[in-house]
Amino acid sequence: MSRRPPVAVLDYGVGNLHSAAKALDRAGAEVRVVPTVDQAAGAAGLVVPGVGAYGACLEGLGSAGGAAAVAGWVAGGRPLLGICVGMQLLFEASEEGPVHSGVGALPGKIRRLAGGAKIPHIGWNEVAVAEGSRLLGGVPSGTRFYFVHSYAPEPDGQAVAAVCDHGGRFAAAVETGNLFGTQFHPEKSGSAGLALLGNFVEVCGG
Repeated sequence: MSRRPPVAVLDYGVGNLHSAAKALDRAGAEVRVVPTVDQAAGAAGLVVPGVGAYGACLEGLGSAGGAAAVAGWVAGGRPLLGICVGMQLLFEASEEGPVHSGVGALPGKIRRLAGGAKIPHIGWNEVAVAEGSRLLGGVPSGTRFYFVHSYAPEPDGQAVAAVCDHGGRFAAAVETGNLFGTQFHPEKSGSAGLALLGNFVEVCGG
């Protein structure tokens, strides 16, 4: 039996840790919940969950080492997965607040969902998967994932791994190099979410 890669889940006071940790365990990871990025040292990958407002999550991240610690992890070449607001924090800024000082690992800004669709966007919705995505490898385009949000990244450049439409197109998943993120909640998305998390765990084990 192959060794389960150690994956750290960052507990900075704002994430849905239990369901994320449980889903990662089912996806094949040896899960470690850590209060700071420094204490994730030795893990093969890091997961940054996030629930709530961008500013509150960024403030919580300060107690875990701050944006610089997350940026340092990414720069070090180890895989990182941001979930929901945890993914939004990886961008430069957000209209929510507004806040102008995100991690900055990805270019662009988080914007409020536009159009006439109901906000917040809660429930299952289809995503269009970009060809060649490692995070969504084996997941058919048109698969439904579970969303809970009012803000999201605008599609911007090569980092977009999947797109969703709710009153307008937004980036439902991003990936570039060792950096991955989902606007939806894979830990709440049934078998499709587990398949995605399994792909991330596989990257960590690689």
